[in-house]
Amino acid sequence: MMSEAARALKDAGSITALTGAGISVESGIAPFRGKGGLWDEFDPEEYAHIRAFEKDPKKCWKLFKLQTEETRRAQPNPAHEALVDLEKHGLEGVITQNVDGLHQRGGSREVVELHGTLEQLECFECGHDHRTEDRLDEISEGEIPICECGGPLRPRVVLFGEQLPFAALRKAHELSQMCDAMVVVGTSAQVYPAAALPYTAKRSGSVIIEVNLQPTALTSNVTDHFLQGEAGKMMPTLSQEIG
Repeated sequence: MMSEAARALKDAGSITALTGAGISVESGIAPFRGKGGLWDEFDPEEYAHIRAFEKDPKKCWKLFKLQTEETRRAQPNPAHEALVDLEKHGLEGVITQNVDGLHQRGGSREVVELHGTLEQLECFECGHDHRTEDRLDEISEGEIPICECGGPLRPRVVLFGEQLPFAALRKAHELSQMCDAMVVVGTSAQVYPAAALPYTAKRSGSVIIEVNLQPTALTSNVTDHFLQGEAGKMMPTLSQEIG
């Protein structure tokens, strides 16, 4: 199966990648769902909904602080590096559901962040942008970072009750429609609209290569080549097979 997947990527003129929490778990970042996921400890309606932030920013920052500190400790893993290597073979962009910035830190040039990023903060009142890096002292002390206007800052991530950024969603659709092959890595394909992108690619004639620990809803519906295993092992092997 690995050799067939590599051959499909060799034959592809344009490649797109779609990544989810599974690729970041191998860098030490907790997933949201499943065993050990953040939603086991933090009710998303109470900690990650826009109405929850409106009501009690300090409570929401308990989750944001944990995520921010975890992300700062994490480092890109071999799967991130393999995706950078695939740029030499036609990878046009990485569409990610992750908010950790590990693709950019790993060296990927074109990253579409569907759910935003923890690397930036924005004021809930005036919308002014701030770099998370500049407010780490406050965050580490458990304080709510405050804008110059006096409004509370929040990570520039998509909270429950909010729409995905239009520009990112449009770019994701473009990459999905134009690719000859899509590599799906570490996503359970349960969260929409991201989960619909492999179907978009398939309808446009793309070959779908899936790398996951377990089969997903994609596996029996649109996946052409299923590589079962850890992304950090499967992706470097796939990249090496291409040559």
